Amino acid sequence: MTRLRVFWRVSAVSLACAAGAWVLFTQDRAGAAPSEMSLRGAGSTFSAALYKQWIETYHQAHPEISINYDAVGSGEGVRRYVAGLVDFGASDVALSDREAAEISRGTVMVASTAGMVVLAYNVPGVRGELKLPRDVYPAILSGQIRRWDDSRIQSANPGLSLPHLSIVIVARQDSSGTTFALTNHLAAISLAWREQGLGVGKLVEWPASAMLASGNEGVASRIKISEGSIGYVEYGFAKRLGLPLAVLQNKGGKFVAPDDAAGLRSLAEASAKTPTGLNQSIVDPQGLMPIRSSLLAGSFSIGNTTIPRKVQRCGTL
Repeated sequence: MTRLRVFWRVSAVSLACAAGAWVLFTQDRAGAAPSEMSLRGAGSTFSAALYKQWIETYHQAHPEISINYDAVGSGEGVRRYVAGLVDFGASDVALSDREAAEISRGTVMVASTAGMVVLAYNVPGVRGELKLPRDVYPAILSGQIRRWDDSRIQSANPGLSLPHLSIVIVARQDSSGTTFALTNHLAAISLAWREQGLGVGKLVEWPASAMLASGNEGVASRIKISEGSIGYVEYGFAKRLGLPLAVLQNKGGKFVAPDDAAGLRSLAEASAKTPTGLNQSIVDPQGLMPIRSSLLAGSFSIGNTTIPRKVQRCGTL
């Protein structure tokens, strides 16, 4: 039996792309005959654009290898991997001990990328930065603040003319690592969020008035067409659609505008402080972008696969 192991490594990370990445294929026995090969993966939408770029670049160098990735959300990606329906998975949240115990064929997890979760909005007539303090954006997302001209929002934005318009939350309806990253942060900074029992997870019970959509792309698209809306997405999705982004207050009390430079600074500063355990994270960093997510891509052993001779060494993307 020939076993294929796929290792994904990132040497430097940007917001929606990696500065350097390698895919390493190793072969358990020499001399396997060249043939076409197909790999299947599924998971995070947060990292889907990056994986698409990696896959396209690798396929140009190795056209005999087909790699298909379904951006179905972290939860569904983990489910498919645990069930043996795909060869690799990608999740914004590491496998739990229970999930790992269900995988008899063994598994390896490696960090592949990281990025920002941002709050994008669609409020007609608002020009300029919309600042949301640490006590305000959890209250918005929990449904406690219901109109855009609420005094708590207006006091943080004296130069803006905010409309008397209902706030519509746009959230994920699928099991999502982006949801986990956001709710993990909200629970860390907001006693009200914890007391309301809204919880932390890939799926949470949003206010009844919330609009739900699948994937980061679905949430971003819904915000784009829905006046009065606010929702959470990976930075790259919001940027591609030209959505305005809220300026959030961090633990140090500073309002930080989410852009490429701020994201790179945050990731660079946080890299030295990141815990060693994959199930640990820094949910409320001091002086950095308030909400970040570290993507974990599964690199898994696959049996009964014939490996072409040429795929024996590291291929640089």
